[in-house]
Amino acid sequence: MNKTISIIGSGFSSLSAACYLAKAGYKVSIFEKNNTVGGRARQLIKDGFTFDIGPSWYWMPDVFEKFFNDFNKSTSDYYTLDKLSPAYKIFFSDDVITIGDHMDQICEEFERIESGSSKPLRKFIAQAQDHYNIAINKVVLKPGISPLELVTKDTITRVDRFFKSISSEVRKNFKNPKLISTLEFPVLFLGAKPNQTPSFYSFMNFADFGLGTWHPKGGMYEIIKAMKSLAESLGVTIHTNSNVEKINVENGKTTGITVNGNFVTSDAVLSGADYHHSETLLDKNLRQYSESYWDKRTFAPSSLLFYVGFNKKLKDIEHHNLFFDTDFKNHAEDIYDNPKWPKNPLFYVNFPSVTDKSMAPEGCETGFFLIPIAPGLEDTPELRKQYFDIIINRFESLTKQEVKDSILFKESFCVNDFISEYNSYKGNAYGMANTLRQTAFLRPKLKSKKVNGLYFTGQLTVPGPGVPPSLISGKLVSELILKNEV
Repeated sequence: MNKTISIIGSGFSSLSAACYLAKAGYKVSIFEKNNTVGGRARQLIKDGFTFDIGPSWYWMPDVFEKFFNDFNKSTSDYYTLDKLSPAYKIFFSDDVITIGDHMDQICEEFERIESGSSKPLRKFIAQAQDHYNIAINKVVLKPGISPLELVTKDTITRVDRFFKSISSEVRKNFKNPKLISTLEFPVLFLGAKPNQTPSFYSFMNFADFGLGTWHPKGGMYEIIKAMKSLAESLGVTIHTNSNVEKINVENGKTTGITVNGNFVTSDAVLSGADYHHSETLLDKNLRQYSESYWDKRTFAPSSLLFYVGFNKKLKDIEHHNLFFDTDFKNHAEDIYDNPKWPKNPLFYVNFPSVTDKSMAPEGCETGFFLIPIAPGLEDTPELRKQYFDIIINRFESLTKQEVKDSILFKESFCVNDFISEYNSYKGNAYGMANTLRQTAFLRPKLKSKKVNGLYFTGQLTVPGPGVPPSLISGKLVSELILKNEV
């Protein structure tokens, strides 16, 4: 086979698809608009500090391992994984919950908060493990073509779990609001409110408590470097600083792409870039989804991010830290129901240098702060400063230490940057939410129904948002291409 395929973007899903297609014999070329590969999973290195400026959680290690195994490789061939112990801390206004690295520790912590809660917790996680096995080994491996993909003996007997919400299941078994927040937190990776996320997605709780939280030494960008190395070893050609301006079509069939003003001929085209943006590269009559379609979708949040270098080691923090000292329900409403800048935002802080000395100069700390916000909000320097002041003051209060005078530098990233750097629809950070009406075959399709030879992959199509789903999305679309482009 000497068929050529051009891939737009170099994020996880694009690199995944590139590897599978190259292995199958395609001549694969990747075109990335920015000067480094990785899409949203890029890296910032400044004054000896190293930041992952995109994804920072390594969950579902089995999905990463399966990807590399498909090429007779292992993650250990490329990077070193450490299981975090503890996995993370959750700061409330009057207490701190520490999530250990195995169930016995987690059960002890739940008992400390609510006597008797460990029994329903073990039952809940056992069910979540059942969901995980079905989801990861069966459901998410479907290309989202037909509703019949969801009809199996496993899903039929659990159909009620697609119509109940995570929130209702958690609240049925737990009464303490801190434990409820702890158990509802993992589905935020799916980009929707817990009361709008099917209870079947409790498999994220097993990913959390059952499989644990990991860290690739050197940061999440090590995975991108590994996938780039694998892709190139398979013959993939990667072009950076290569902005795709048009997807070319003749007689209903793609003929290639226009890159930096030059036409590149291809037998097929795959876009791992933002799906909405990708369709704007087509003439209007060739787009599958209208502007009103996109406007009516439930998108995962955007984020206000800060990358901060501290000139000292900080106290009472872990690698991952969640600050749930304000009302989660109110913040969620400000994201999904009445989009606006939150009055009292929850936030997350990542200090990779707590467990990985390579991430910061000796005696210093690398800090990554994230506030989830609604996509499409006004984004100004004044708002960024206002919200950094809000969270850094709360951080000092809750961790009982002064840090503002120890800041060496601060970089920020928000809605405007998601749009300019990644062509992200309304500046969303995580793609389209996995609500009941946006699951599986109800998501935007991997294969264009209007242009032969045109395909899509990534967070806005199946299986959905997150790094492991993106790896799977690349595999799914490669299988579809190999089936159709013979």
